[in-house]
Amino acid sequence: MATKKPSNPTLPNVTPRTPDGGDAVVLERRAQKIEPPQMYQVAMLNDDFTPMEFVVMVIQEFFSKDREAATQIMLKIHLDGKGVCGVYTRDVAATKVDQVQDAAKQAGHPLQCVSEPIE
Repeated sequence: MATKKPSNPTLPNVTPRTPDGGDAVVLERRAQKIEPPQMYQVAMLNDDFTPMEFVVMVIQEFFSKDREAATQIMLKIHLDGKGVCGVYTRDVAATKVDQVQDAAKQAGHPLQCVSEPIE
């Protein structure tokens, strides 16, 4: 049986292009101004039932404050009705709020924590 030699496929006739594609339009590069992310403050709200010592412990644990700073924040919460525990990006602030509220719920306290955008 005779076998026929396979023929090489023919490639379409393509004109060579320049490395950048030849038909591309290049715009002048401008420096972009990137704004920093929106920051949020995490604040605890006063109530008449949560023990002050628990509030101090939560501030120390979740906001990495020393005992003195945590006590000052707790007194601000107690006297003014609200005290800022820290300033973070949106996701970190939401996580801090969830951590505080979970700890308060597990301990049986009605402590409330909120995050608010900073203008």
